[in-house]
Amino acid sequence: MANDPIHQFQISKWIPIEIGGLDFSFTNSSAFMVATVAAAGAFLFVTTSSRGLIPGRLQSVSEMSYEFVASMLRDAAGSHGMKFFPFVFSLFMFVLTANLLGLFPYFFTVTSHIIVTFALALLVIGTVVVYGFAKHGFGFLKLFVPEGVPGILVPLVVLIEVISFLSRPISLSVRLFANMLAGHITLKVFAGFVTSLSALGAVGVAGAVLPMIMTVAITALEFLVAFLQAYVFAVLTCMYLNDALHPSH
Repeated sequence: MANDPIHQFQISKWIPIEIGGLDFSFTNSSAFMVATVAAAGAFLFVTTSSRGLIPGRLQSVSEMSYEFVASMLRDAAGSHGMKFFPFVFSLFMFVLTANLLGLFPYFFTVTSHIIVTFALALLVIGTVVVYGFAKHGFGFLKLFVPEGVPGILVPLVVLIEVISFLSRPISLSVRLFANMLAGHITLKVFAGFVTSLSALGAVGVAGAVLPMIMTVAITALEFLVAFLQAYVFAVLTCMYLNDALHPSH
């Protein structure tokens, strides 16, 4: 079981709760989602509670995170997009913190489960649709009819645009889920090689050197992937929000 690369993704009930035949149990996934929110919130609170004119290292990290997301949002959706800054910043920090927490031994990676990433993706697309119709009414449907399309091609283009729009939550969720799942499985496999070979004596220990090097290298790569996947999720969110703000562009 210790070398099973899939076991790390198993959801276990910590506090069984059943209401009306529905399972509302508090699981390890629930606990680490709470821990993710608490860790991100605590970090931002601690690093900004005593702000100085000359920022320290941790305050600089918080300020760079703020400006990084703000710049991303302004570039993708313009100055009007800043009204969504709390939403995008919260998503970025949640995904980044969840990805990083999952790299610690015996911790749980909530972003390696498609149900979590799909829920986040639906939240993004739901925000786009609700705001788009609330702001523009049926003018939001211009999103599916690009300007300059010949009339004879409009039905085909509209069909393609609708399919593309509906596929957004799928691609957004699968991209994050698949990268985190594949990375953790690969890391677990190489770490398992190290453990198994080390039990074979001196020859096994010598043979475990290469898997050990690969484990360290993959761990470093996973830290990079944790940030990149949070960035990709946030930047795509900004692009989708731009469609809600400017559906005719």
